[in-house]
Amino acid sequence: MMKSPYNMIIRPIVTEKTMMQKDKSNQVSFEVALGANKLEVKQAVEKIFDVTVESVQMIRVRGKIKRLGRYSGKRADWKKAVVTLKPGDKIDYFEGA
Repeated sequence: MMKSPYNMIIRPIVTEKTMMQKDKSNQVSFEVALGANKLEVKQAVEKIFDVTVESVQMIRVRGKIKRLGRYSGKRADWKKAVVTLKPGDKIDYFEGA
C-alpha cells in the first residue's frame, strides 16, 4: 500500500529553538508518523512544499510520565524530523503574519 505524503507529516513544530534553526541553518522541524523513515519524509516534504531537501535527521521522542493525584499515565511516544533545505528554498508557516 502506498503511503500518502499527507499522512507522513503530522504538523510543523514551532518553538523558539526551531525558529532560530530555520533562520540560521535553513532547517525546519515536523512531527511525523511513527512508522515513517528518512526517505519517506524527504519525498513527502518535497512533494507537499515544493522544495529540495538536502538531509533529514530523525528523533524518536519518548512520552513523559504524568500524574494527576494518585493516578499516573503516560503521554504518547512520537517522532520528530529535522529537515535541512537547499539554500534558497524556504517553507513559510505564517504567510499572512
